Amino acid sequence: MDSKRITTENDLKIAFHIRKEVFVEEQGFQLESEFDEFDTLNAPSEHILVYYNEQPVGTGRLRVVDGLGKLERICILEPYRKFGLGKIIIKTLEEIAKEMELSLVKLHSQTQAEGFYKKLGYQTSSDVFMEDGGPHLLMKKDLINE
Repeated sequence: MDSKRITTENDLKIAFHIRKEVFVEEQGFQLESEFDEFDTLNAPSEHILVYYNEQPVGTGRLRVVDGLGKLERICILEPYRKFGLGKIIIKTLEEIAKEMELSLVKLHSQTQAEGFYKKLGYQTSSDVFMEDGGPHLLMKKDLINE
């Protein structure tokens, strides 16, 4: 199990394939809402891949929004869940945020993932809201005092 920053178009395409399979095909989100202007190598965002047995099976991205690190597009292909890969994605994105000297990170958690993020030190900071047709929560984590 390993992770790496995406630096090539090929790796970015792999991440997009994973995101499409999880968010669009499995969870039913709209394809048009899944990809945006931050999905390029030159965009102000960092993308990562996580590997299981040297196969890319998960991804995530980090952007700076209003001075905070925002973890986004975190997903793992269904057969590879429960191997601790989600934690690796989160920790890798948090390390990138620290390198960028960001002290606070946030994310929009699907409601069913709230417990997962709480175990990693995130605190719920909102009521349930709808985003891309699904219920979400704003969650935050202080990277300095963790």
